[in-house]
Amino acid sequence: MSKRVKKAVIPAAGLGTRLLPATKTIPKEMLPIVSKPSIQYIVEEAVAAGIEDILIVTGRMKTSMEDYFDYTPALESRLRREGKSETADMLRRTADLASVHYIRQKEPKGLGHAIWCARRFIGNEPFAVLLGDDIMKSEVPVTAQLIAAEREYGGSVVGVKQVAAEQIGKYCSLDVEPMTGNLMRVRSLIEKPRPEQVMSLYAILGRYVLQPEIFDVLENLPAGYGGEIQLTDGINAICGTSGVLACDFKGRRYDTGNIYGYLETVIDFALEDEETSDWLKAFLKQKTAQF
Repeated sequence: MSKRVKKAVIPAAGLGTRLLPATKTIPKEMLPIVSKPSIQYIVEEAVAAGIEDILIVTGRMKTSMEDYFDYTPALESRLRREGKSETADMLRRTADLASVHYIRQKEPKGLGHAIWCARRFIGNEPFAVLLGDDIMKSEVPVTAQLIAAEREYGGSVVGVKQVAAEQIGKYCSLDVEPMTGNLMRVRSLIEKPRPEQVMSLYAILGRYVLQPEIFDVLENLPAGYGGEIQLTDGINAICGTSGVLACDFKGRRYDTGNIYGYLETVIDFALEDEETSDWLKAFLKQKTAQF
């Protein structure tokens, strides 16, 4: 039986160039989705899936994430003096969500290299990967869906959805074989395929459960697309060893890494938030009437 997945890696060292100038000094993972930074939604999903230890792979100008998941005694004391104990308690719960660790990716060598930086933290255990750009909305946490598949069938598991044909070149394309339910066997995959390389419209969307053998593969992997160490290439290499499953997960994925996806996420989440929903609906109705 597979070891229980209890560790996760969140790569968050990217420069956020698609959201400049806001991300010049603010990590894109700290941009707010209503009243919480996007990184908190990612951490909360991991915790809800049973993850106990989380490693956030950071880069320069990212220390605000470390501060965010730390205690703030002075602020909490002031809030309590002002009669805002509920807010102070909320801040403390945020800091206590999980045991959060940090390591810096010193060079921007790609997602595969960012994952390789976590090798000592993970050790010889299966682990989850949650990309910081992707927020999932689902009844069962998407990470938990992948963990359940890994526990039943072993190997590595990637979370996938079909994307539009004109969009597949921005992702990766998988050659898959139906297996059972929403699970498929992955025969091969390719990063950022040209039109003639597309094998299917299934693409990995920000969630993985990987076996520790991936670290040996990544360590010796040559640079791939864009001159970077591509995690996709590493996963492709283990399709023929321990095997890789694709889970067509149940839920919706929001891409907060570009301005349109970010705005869509903020609006959708605000429409469902008890505090902002009624106000935003009335505001949008008023605005729509002006056009």
